[in-house]
Amino acid sequence: MEAPHNGPAAETAAAPDAVTVRIAVESPEQMTELGRELARLLAPGDLVMLTGELGAGKTTLTRGLGEGLGVRGAVTSPTFVIARVHPPLADGPALVHVDAYRLGGGLDEMEDLDLDVSLPDSVVVVEWGDGKVEELSDHRLHVVIDRATGDTDDERRTVTLAGVGTRWADLRTRIGGGTAG
Repeated sequence: MEAPHNGPAAETAAAPDAVTVRIAVESPEQMTELGRELARLLAPGDLVMLTGELGAGKTTLTRGLGEGLGVRGAVTSPTFVIARVHPPLADGPALVHVDAYRLGGGLDEMEDLDLDVSLPDSVVVVEWGDGKVEELSDHRLHVVIDRATGDTDDERRTVTLAGVGTRWADLRTRIGGGTAG
């Protein structure tokens, strides 16, 4: 396990009441597997916010979430369509995957997506949602992915999970392989 990393993105997740866990991820395959593992913790009504630079692995993690939730359709970046809904193949919640990168405003600009309507019955994952979707739920899982920047093909990432609200108070005991933040 790699030592905890305290990059600028990791500080973003540090809400005063957040329970944090840091996980070292060595490859895209491990990022997908982390998504599958996190999917076991998710339930309808959960809001997951993903933060990280371009190419950090946000969509790769979401692909693993989709596999773990057992949803229909290939999970790809919704950058140009803003949001995609992946219905469940069996019992379980749909996955609503949003990319808020091109949306400049806060929740007001995102109202047309009806995320507040989708949230109770779905798992809503928002890439680039900082400052835009926090008002949707008092309980959310903020996932921050830090990677080496610059001209590098280093696949290593440090993933900081920050559980905000009572729903995530026991995050450290529910996720394995991390270090407390």
